[in-house]
Amino acid sequence: MLAERNSDLDRYAAPINSFADGAVETISIEGPIRRAAWRLDAPDQTPLQVIAPLRAQLQAAGFETLLDCAAQACGGFDFRFATEVLPAPNMYVNIRAYHVITAQHQSGDVVTIIASTSAGVAYVQIIHAGASDGARTTVTATPTTVTGAPLSSGNLGDTLLARGHVVLEALEFETGSAELGPGPFETLSRLASFLTSRPDLTVALVGHTDSVGSLEGNINLSRRRARAVRQRLIEVYDVPAQQMEAEGMGYLAPLASNLDATGRDANRRVEVVVLRAAE
Repeated sequence: MLAERNSDLDRYAAPINSFADGAVETISIEGPIRRAAWRLDAPDQTPLQVIAPLRAQLQAAGFETLLDCAAQACGGFDFRFATEVLPAPNMYVNIRAYHVITAQHQSGDVVTIIASTSAGVAYVQIIHAGASDGARTTVTATPTTVTGAPLSSGNLGDTLLARGHVVLEALEFETGSAELGPGPFETLSRLASFLTSRPDLTVALVGHTDSVGSLEGNINLSRRRARAVRQRLIEVYDVPAQQMEAEGMGYLAPLASNLDATGRDANRRVEVVVLRAAE
């Protein structure tokens, strides 16, 4: 799981229709609200393939489907930005490839699921809004049914070996700065543990940016950010310097479109890439 935000008492506007006449029709649910997002490996899967097992679980739990639409049928860009989505990089919605389901239980509980795919990765967001009288229905609608493990889970090393690269989630840099925040950063702790357990491996830390600014400036910024991550791993976690290189790609390898803020947020990242193992 990349992110979770729970409220004992909140209000959620659940979408129940596609974008039309300048708005998305919603129903307002007041009560306990649970919001969560995952990022998973999903090679060659469509948003429908990702969301179908979750939809089946809702139906088996007695939920009635109120909305079931995909990308353009939902309203594309307009629907996406009229619907509640957790901020990037925890949740990313590819405007051209997403699927949305809203379902309601007789108890009053409402669940909205958004699944989106891009470059072999799936993002899944589930919002579970409770009834105003506090009644809740237990729904096991979690993305564990999707092939692949969350990249932010404890198996970072397994994922890195299987895929060859992993995004280091939730690192904090000021806009336009290469100074890494004070942390601590769980993803660096897990990476350090893995690297010290595999001294035979050499990896590259690769910085990436959005497309704002010149290519030369962005390559320089992304390289300096990767070097800052490398230095933190050396100084704080005692990872041997010779195990890590640091490079920058600027905006040349985006995860998402740079035409909207969500995509630009997703593109600003540092990845770890497996280079070689000692013989």
